[in-house]
Amino acid sequence: MNIGIKGIRRVSATATVALTAGAVIAGGAFASQAQAAAPKPPTIVAKGGFVMNNGTGKTLFTKAADTRRSTGSTTKIMTARVVLAQKGLNLNSKVTVQKAYSDYIVSKGASSARLIVGDKVTVGQLLYGLMLPSGCDAAYALADKFGSGSTRAARVKSFIGKMNSTAKTLGLKNTHFDSFDGIGNGSNYSTPRDLTKLASSAMKYSTFRTVVKTKSTKQKVTTKSGGYRYMSWTNTNKLLGTYSGAIGVKTGSGPAAKYCLVFAATRSGKTVIGTVLTATSESTRTADAKKLMDYGFKK
Repeated sequence: MNIGIKGIRRVSATATVALTAGAVIAGGAFASQAQAAAPKPPTIVAKGGFVMNNGTGKTLFTKAADTRRSTGSTTKIMTARVVLAQKGLNLNSKVTVQKAYSDYIVSKGASSARLIVGDKVTVGQLLYGLMLPSGCDAAYALADKFGSGSTRAARVKSFIGKMNSTAKTLGLKNTHFDSFDGIGNGSNYSTPRDLTKLASSAMKYSTFRTVVKTKSTKQKVTTKSGGYRYMSWTNTNKLLGTYSGAIGVKTGSGPAAKYCLVFAATRSGKTVIGTVLTATSESTRTADAKKLMDYGFKK
């Protein structure tokens, strides 16, 4: 009887060893499969790129992420960020469109919200004009409104100063602005990492989130004669409506900047946000952004 019991114990021990060995082998196989399934970082055309998890701040992809480059109209993210941070901000406060704003557009050959001299436009409407059609006239109007000083030049200089002080506060060490719209004088630059952090900060404002995810809008503005007209603006960000979960953020272009895009998308409660700088065309910046978001969602 005792011998039988010992025999059973021996068989049990052997089985345990076999099971343990099997588990180790299986575990190793699963680990290998997991490693094999890890997403391969994409190749992008743009000279610089960066993507992070907006919820955790974890870096998901980098390519020359800290190299300073011209940013084009992605600069306007900071323009909006400075406006939205103003104490006691009234989005319904009206701004009268000045001839200086339209003259500036003409002289620079700049992108325009087609503001009409004498119209009274609200600050909220100017934000749409700034971020959707990338209106440099809207940027000028906001800088003139929210800068301080007795002359327009002084107010604009003051506003750009606020842009730079905000960059410093946000810890954007490789960012500097010398314009309110990205049409700089050689000292308007940032990096993919810094611009992404800036956009992440701006996205904390509900007004900003609402504006940058809007594909198109029609806004009623007061004319010089006291009547009204409608201004229609379409977002230059082609990701909206073409990429599942896209929620913003801003396009940019220019002779030095080439083609830029700051982008963000949310899927299943996860938001990825990032930037591509110095792409070769509108189509490549969009394609690069889609690749980076796809990769970000897999990580």
